[in-house]
Amino acid sequence: MLKAIQNLGSPTTITTATTVGFVAYFYRLKPPHATKTSAFVSNSTIPQSLLSFYSPRTRPTKSLLFLTRKTRSLEPVRAHSTRPESRMDGTSSSSSSVAAQSSGSARKINFCQWCGGQTKHDIPDGEEKTRAICTVCGKIMYQNPKMVVGCLIEHDNKVLLCKRNIQPSYGLWTLPAGYLEIGESAAEGAIRETWEEAHAEVEIVSPFAHLDIPLIGQTYIIFLAKLKKPHFSPGPESLECQLFSLDDIPFDSLAFSSMVVTLKLYIEDVKAGSQKFHYGTINKRPGSSPSDTHAYTLDHHLQS
Repeated sequence: MLKAIQNLGSPTTITTATTVGFVAYFYRLKPPHATKTSAFVSNSTIPQSLLSFYSPRTRPTKSLLFLTRKTRSLEPVRAHSTRPESRMDGTSSSSSSVAAQSSGSARKINFCQWCGGQTKHDIPDGEEKTRAICTVCGKIMYQNPKMVVGCLIEHDNKVLLCKRNIQPSYGLWTLPAGYLEIGESAAEGAIRETWEEAHAEVEIVSPFAHLDIPLIGQTYIIFLAKLKKPHFSPGPESLECQLFSLDDIPFDSLAFSSMVVTLKLYIEDVKAGSQKFHYGTINKRPGSSPSDTHAYTLDHHLQS
């Protein structure tokens, strides 16, 4: 759900892995149906000078490294890391042995994404925040929030939800939504995600909510949409898809606080008889589980 440039309906998947120093880059043109990317990287291609950067505990010992990850965007990853990245409003599971370590809403980047050199952490001239600066090529690595886009689909006074077939929050319900890809608009991304997760063709009606989650560096844009055809079925990342009346929405089994906020705002608008556009900031309690849907406050709520 949550895939670098992607064309809906494209039959072609291209995966290229190249090793630069000890950094593997994965570039992907991906069709609507999610699959895992696997690659083999030999230690024999890694310069000994780069291997010396690692302690015996973190240095790869196998002659062949197996990588498997579901690529959602153009990003560098360390070749010996097989841990997933943040998904939806979950947190990163990276450990201290990988290049990017989770630290609140930002990651500690230890290696340059361009040349693979070690970084230092300092405040660049004219800036106020500490950044990762490559000690080899001098480039500064900036971290920016990810944008999540999705659809709140209205049909016969019901809304369409998907039960997640992936972690985090496996088996819990969510609106069809995922990370926006390079080369597509927010609306195009929301339509694509809906097809991938629910095999539903939809038409965007209007933007509904813009929700920021600063703690995990994510911004949600949710659109109201309607089915072009009354057909839907689970995609690879969904166990099932179902239309729920407003009174039957499973609030105790929703996957993320962002989904709770979106659906509660929608119900309020329906009861008031006036559809609005909402902006707000979801402040998650530090250390809370992604499936703890009550560990938040909605601040700076604006509506128009």
